[in-house]
Amino acid sequence: MADTWNPPVEGAPRDTRQGLMTRWGTARRREQTARQAEFTAFVVSTSPRLRRTAYLMCRDWHLAQDLTQITFAKMYATWGRIRHTTNLEAYSRRVLMNAVFDQKKRRSDSELVLAELPEAPNQWHHDTAELHVALLRALATLPIRDQAIVVLRHWEDQSVEAVASILDVSVSVVKTQNSRALARLRALLGEDFVRI
Repeated sequence: MADTWNPPVEGAPRDTRQGLMTRWGTARRREQTARQAEFTAFVVSTSPRLRRTAYLMCRDWHLAQDLTQITFAKMYATWGRIRHTTNLEAYSRRVLMNAVFDQKKRRSDSELVLAELPEAPNQWHHDTAELHVALLRALATLPIRDQAIVVLRHWEDQSVEAVASILDVSVSVVKTQNSRALARLRALLGEDFVRI
């Protein structure tokens, strides 16, 4: 790279050293600007997906936004290291899920869940909003790790291997917990539940 900084040679004229420092500072600013533009593009392209995933996990748009921002803040702190060496999509999901799990641990003692289970399966209407609410309520009854597996596997359509990697568990754990979670959802929602 032509704009790299080389330490001034002892005895070199002061003007030469200042010229080198100026070029080095310019090159560094240019690189920082490019890095920030790259991060901004990543945030713009992935924030809707991450926010939707966070919402499915916590059912609160404001909290989902906070969790998404936490994810981006953690990624920004290591952006220089991860931007070219990591699958950023998978990494962002993993950071988000860790943020969700951390948030759930902090709030679990003080939170009081008052949501009621949906009505009997034979009373479903074909109203999309009502189905959406019923599905979210049923999803909320699952343990947090099972929620993460169902959301990543079925909402984001991730492979079993990808989910295992994101959650740092084995493939067999994902398969087993996914099967149990789906069985529990079917029991809560009934066989007549219309899939969205």
